[in-house]
Amino acid sequence: MRIIGGEAKGRKLCVPRGASVRPTAERIKAAFFNIIQPPNGKSFLDLFAGTGNMGLEALSRGAIGAMFIENNQVMVDAMTRNIAACGFTGRSEILSSDFIHAIPKLKERSYVFDILFADPPYERGLVSQTLKHLGSGALLANNGLLAIQHSIREAIKDNESGQFVLIDQRQYGDTILSFFRM
Repeated sequence: MRIIGGEAKGRKLCVPRGASVRPTAERIKAAFFNIIQPPNGKSFLDLFAGTGNMGLEALSRGAIGAMFIENNQVMVDAMTRNIAACGFTGRSEILSSDFIHAIPKLKERSYVFDILFADPPYERGLVSQTLKHLGSGALLANNGLLAIQHSIREAIKDNESGQFVLIDQRQYGDTILSFFRM
């Protein structure tokens, strides 16, 4: 796994051995950043961050800052190494927590993001839980974008998106990228 664009292009990322992670494939990552256009000057939330792959790609492509949410300490340690290796320590923050507790903490601290990217573990019902907990959209800036990467076997139902409106979906094998706005 590596950074595929921007200032850290080609930088290899640490993935712990034996870790049960499903990093976003390069072709899906490339498609995502082609769809959203360069994140220049935007803030990025990487929810279910794993190794930090997507947030680091956003920083490499011009995002001004990234917040990473991850509850697995092995992944947090790998992400910390990846952030340092890419030179993004000053533009990154990691919150070691599960998303259910992290979202209210971010709201309390008045964080707002231009791009929210969530890649919950597949087929555990976490897509609908993520939408539910993001709820009011308080973490999303005006004209912000919410993107969720999920399995084709975990479809998003119209009534579960709350304040968010599904504006686009793209399928890549058994993966779907779903895009929402307020």
